[in-house]
Amino acid sequence: MVSGGVSAIGTTSIHFIEPGVKVNGQYYREDLLVQKLLPDIRQLSNFYVFQQDSAPADSTRETIELLTMEITEFIPPTLWPPNSPDLNSVDNKVWSVMQEKVYKKRIEDIDELHARILTAWDEMDQHNIDAAIKQWRTRLRTCIKAKGGHYEHTLCQ
Repeated sequence: MVSGGVSAIGTTSIHFIEPGVKVNGQYYREDLLVQKLLPDIRQLSNFYVFQQDSAPADSTRETIELLTMEITEFIPPTLWPPNSPDLNSVDNKVWSVMQEKVYKKRIEDIDELHARILTAWDEMDQHNIDAAIKQWRTRLRTCIKAKGGHYEHTLCQ
């Protein structure tokens, strides 16, 4: 597993989660957020909006309390989109581009996989990230118009 952040002003470092590590609320808060992601984000900018999905580790009471105290513009869980590729276009677009680059050729071992992930992350085109960010509002409005029903087919019209 890997974790990283994207924004209109750049990307964070990408962080590998060691095989066998259980990403529970404590690990997510203490290792990923406090030690890695939040410092990375703050290097990009002093102002940012932080949004995540509703994975169990992301939504523990302690994690929400930490993020509420640490981040001025934290989007609370009541406003998080569901784990839907239709609404999570940034996540979906970034990882699909990463997968395309990483799995272009057969991978020999874990070291090669890590190297390819790092290379793909470093080569991530900011235009792809910006397009995904720009698309999010359109997708949200379309979802509202469809009253939460299926709407992916209407986006190309």
